[in-house]
Amino acid sequence: MIEILFGESEAGSMKAAKNKIVVGKVNGPVSVWMAGKKTPPQKPFTGWIEGTSEEVICLGFMLDIGNIKEQMDSPYRRELIYSMYAQNQWEQDGETEEELKNVGDVYVKELYRLMDFLDHGEAVRIWYSDTPYSRCGFYNLCQILKGYENETSAVKLPAHIVREKCIVTYQSWSEVSAEEFAGFLPYERSLSKEEVRMYAMLWSGLIEENSPLRAVVNGKVLSVPEDFYDFLIWKRLKNVPLKEARLIGDILGQSPIGVGDWWYNRRIEYYIKQGEIRVVEDSKNKYARMICSNRG
Repeated sequence: MIEILFGESEAGSMKAAKNKIVVGKVNGPVSVWMAGKKTPPQKPFTGWIEGTSEEVICLGFMLDIGNIKEQMDSPYRRELIYSMYAQNQWEQDGETEEELKNVGDVYVKELYRLMDFLDHGEAVRIWYSDTPYSRCGFYNLCQILKGYENETSAVKLPAHIVREKCIVTYQSWSEVSAEEFAGFLPYERSLSKEEVRMYAMLWSGLIEENSPLRAVVNGKVLSVPEDFYDFLIWKRLKNVPLKEARLIGDILGQSPIGVGDWWYNRRIEYYIKQGEIRVVEDSKNKYARMICSNRG
């Protein structure tokens, strides 16, 4: 079974969840250590996902952003992915710079790996959520899958689950640890060919509209203008100087809608160039600079 996800972090956790090696009952599964945790977290271990980490595909193309009439393996999409990752870096060395430039190439290779799996008749399981990048990735994938007869299923991340006496809420699969993934398998359902075609048609409609941005509103993916989320910035940024990291952190914490910090950073940079946001105290690290509204 080929597992398909749409974000780097969640794909990494899934690769760990597909690892069947256990070092002992006391210390917990290797997947915990592979995920970079020093000690096993206090989360339920729900078993293994059958298979190996080689059966995990990450299609992290950020399709909620930018021109989607361009192909996923186009120079345009590769450059867009690089620009999003690179803007979070400062004082980076040449090796890091080169690694970031190759991120888009990595995803393209993942796409080609998927095509090879499909050509060999492998069954696929899609893990998606209501975050914009994930829903867009899911719709786009269905456009690819409509040309195949492979067995296809999907696991949509529930908004919340009840665990003993508490409720755990989720926004994206990146919030799910490796040892928890198998616990979501009861949410898996088969996708019919009619459903795959329906989602593919939704993606075709979005391509036709080709807006700069796509958002999930009331459960639907809509084409929206580039400034769609900007009210979240202006709601918190006033004439009093504020560290950019604090501003973006407050937005992410209070409005968790599946949009990354890099997007807000990009919009802040746009308004700085427009003269509507003023840099009070600059820094090589953009997140460390002090900014304030320059609107009257």
